[in-house]
Amino acid sequence: MKPFYHSFNEDEEFFTEERCHILELLNRQDDHSQSIARARVEPGVTTAWHQLRGTCEVYLILEGEGLLEYNEEEAQVLKKGDVFRIPPDTAQRISNHQAEDLIFLCFCTPAFNDECYELLE
Repeated sequence: MKPFYHSFNEDEEFFTEERCHILELLNRQDDHSQSIARARVEPGVTTAWHQLRGTCEVYLILEGEGLLEYNEEEAQVLKKGDVFRIPPDTAQRISNHQAEDLIFLCFCTPAFNDECYELLE
């Protein structure tokens, strides 16, 4: 594995069927060990129920506050500075009930790919 540098461009952010905005920070075709994305959930939005098959996801909250629901039973309030690990194959969604955007980093191991994403609604 070689060292890698990437500078992201805000214009590369895209809106997903999950109802959040994603900016890929690290997700290389030649290294499937991990990926990093910035997620942005607008005020009043709850993302779609989904899970990542075979992929662990860690959230690091950068701005705002959200209510993370997982396994359709449990919920956890997450705020700036909080870290939460979501095991593979765990149903999840996050809500933003605040007036400002909820912004967090998503660290996935192995790297996120379209095949691991499963929309549950």
